[in-house]
Amino acid sequence: MFSSLGVDPVPLLANTIEGISEAPEADGNIVLLAVLLSLVAIYTASKVGGEFFNWLGFPPVLGELVGGVVIGISALHLVVFPEGGVGASDSVIMQILSSTAGLDISAAGATFEAQSEVISVLAEIGVIVLLFEIGLESNIRELLEVGVQSLVVAIVGVVAPFFAGTIGLILLFNVPPVAAIFAGAALTATSIGITSRVLAEIGRLSSKEGQIILGAAVMDDILGIIVLAVVASLAKTGEIDVTNIIFLIISATVFLVGAILLGRFFNDTFVTLAKQFKTRGRIVIPAFILALLLSYIAAAIGLEAILGAFAAGLVLDETEPGKELEELTRPISDVLVPIFFVTVGAKTNLEVLNPAVPDNRQGLVIASFLIVVAIFGKVISGFSVFGVENINRLAIGVGMIPRGEVGLVFAAVGSDSGALSPSLDVAIILMVILTTFVAPPLLRVVFRDDEPTATEPKTTA
Repeated sequence: MFSSLGVDPVPLLANTIEGISEAPEADGNIVLLAVLLSLVAIYTASKVGGEFFNWLGFPPVLGELVGGVVIGISALHLVVFPEGGVGASDSVIMQILSSTAGLDISAAGATFEAQSEVISVLAEIGVIVLLFEIGLESNIRELLEVGVQSLVVAIVGVVAPFFAGTIGLILLFNVPPVAAIFAGAALTATSIGITSRVLAEIGRLSSKEGQIILGAAVMDDILGIIVLAVVASLAKTGEIDVTNIIFLIISATVFLVGAILLGRFFNDTFVTLAKQFKTRGRIVIPAFILALLLSYIAAAIGLEAILGAFAAGLVLDETEPGKELEELTRPISDVLVPIFFVTVGAKTNLEVLNPAVPDNRQGLVIASFLIVVAIFGKVISGFSVFGVENINRLAIGVGMIPRGEVGLVFAAVGSDSGALSPSLDVAIILMVILTTFVAPPLLRVVFRDDEPTATEPKTTA
């Protein structure tokens, strides 16, 4: 074609390649400034939102999420990302850099891309730390002591909302199967942190109901992380293959159980190393080496990296310095985990649920459907308790309702995988927020007629 036009293609291609090579690149110093400003915005939103929601009596993590919404694509445009359909010109931080740090407008696009990538990586590290911390707080021996009742509640609490949500989305709303499976998986989560806090406040943490709830919530985490690893891997292929699903379930289960069993042999080595090291970080650095190594292995075999971090936490909780490690991990978590939650909020575009736009109305209906399934799917699990007399089954079901930080992990992984549409992503986040809001007052109501346990006097919230 070039010859018929009388054009020599060789110089033309050479000039094109030269033009590409001369395209402005991001300046490392400017990218650093962009990341610093982004972190200032993220930490400010995290702290202000967390303190405000804590003052209201709600979990601070929801404040971090809402703070992210405020500074993100839905409002101030301080922290925005290319996958949200925005460019450098939409970023307030890029505008600030242009006026204060000499950012070349022609290089703004490359700078914006680089800054967004760094923040996204930090958020990924944050969620790895979060799952490592959750694993540390999940005591396997205590789970075994709680026994069959918690296991039954956990299984019903995973199976009922998963199948009701998945099948409902496919049949009622024509949602693609992979997206429906991911949304159904998000309904399986339970936040042990939120539930345990409320139970402690009302003096019910040591009750039969409280012990079953906590045991089931921890087992929910384990089952949920396996489900997440499977559906996230499924989203990468974009198609449903029964053989592949079975393989993923087996590989995720074998990885988690295998890591725990092998960890028992590692425990003595870890304790020995911790006693030999004399410098700062003698416990926490080896622990994070294990967490990051298992995260890498999990990701390398096609599972989610967070499964490896969770497994590392379960392994190290069994060690002698396990409790000390929990304390040492908290400051690291305090620094990195808020980046994840605020980023989830920043990427949430609430405009997709604007009822004034006809195309958005189905998203609102889907959100309402997910909320109903999320609540009743967990309440049903409480009534699966058998062989125990004089027990408040409704309270057990209500205690399983809040999704909290675990539900947000599902939403974030689903969004990043591309499996979820923007409206379905926001619908899941709304489900997480509402279930987390309604659970604390509902728990107080269902326990209102019961006397608190003798070992735990009732306290005020």
